Amino acid sequence: MAMEIAKFDIDSPRWDQSTFVGRLKHFFNITDPRTALVPEQELDRAKQLVDSCRAGSVPPGTSVEQLHYAKKLYDSAFHPDTGDKMNLIGRMSFQVPGGMAITGCMLQFYRTVPAVVFWQWVNQSFNALVNYTNRNAASPITLTQIGVAYVTATSTALATAVGLNLYTKKAPPLIARWVPFAAVAAANCVNIPMMRQQEILNSIAVTDENDNTLGHSRKAAIKGISQVVISRIAMAAPGMILLPILMERLESFPFMKLALYGSCCLLVVSTEMLHVCKQP
Repeated sequence: MAMEIAKFDIDSPRWDQSTFVGRLKHFFNITDPRTALVPEQELDRAKQLVDSCRAGSVPPGTSVEQLHYAKKLYDSAFHPDTGDKMNLIGRMSFQVPGGMAITGCMLQFYRTVPAVVFWQWVNQSFNALVNYTNRNAASPITLTQIGVAYVTATSTALATAVGLNLYTKKAPPLIARWVPFAAVAAANCVNIPMMRQQEILNSIAVTDENDNTLGHSRKAAIKGISQVVISRIAMAAPGMILLPILMERLESFPFMKLALYGSCCLLVVSTEMLHVCKQP
């Protein structure tokens, strides 16, 4: 056991990252929603254990499994570039409970303009905090740039949602249910590039498989940010396109009309299931 601990590289991926299954296990591990419930003191102890392992001074009696779990907590709560503890809402482990609740509310409360405005604002505030929390520390962004990105993305989402909401008043109900998805897609096209504008303006480092810097590239930054935008929209699509179809069918049944919040609860639960299934 001592020899195994001595050879243990805590920064080496637990699963083979050259395979899809290995990458899937890795991201399921660091986005596990249960880690969002771990007390702050335990997160701090996990960081201390990770730092000790990196320094080559693992406490006696520590098992490999304990090291793996400490690294899991560390990756879920601490920024990979700075090592600073991230706020709870901005962590990837909070995306399932936080995202599914907001998505469920956007899909349920879409009929009135005040409700559309409120939930789109909540969603964009949530997204802005997530993007800021997980920003590239090598490309710092000022508070002014953060504010401009937030206001621009929120305005885009609100303008799209309110405009389409008014435009679809006479359209079939299903069309109106898809308005939140259009607003989210439009906002993502603005929010992410604005939040990460420094990477486009100043370029990002390009490294080889051994993390040796080969140079800097704006083209790589644009490509990476574009892929993030597309993936964010694609991840939102199943829940925000398919669930309205399901709800449109279910609301015709009497049991859905018995409770005032029955359909909202079903949306939240269904969205949570889709969030779990779509996590990378």
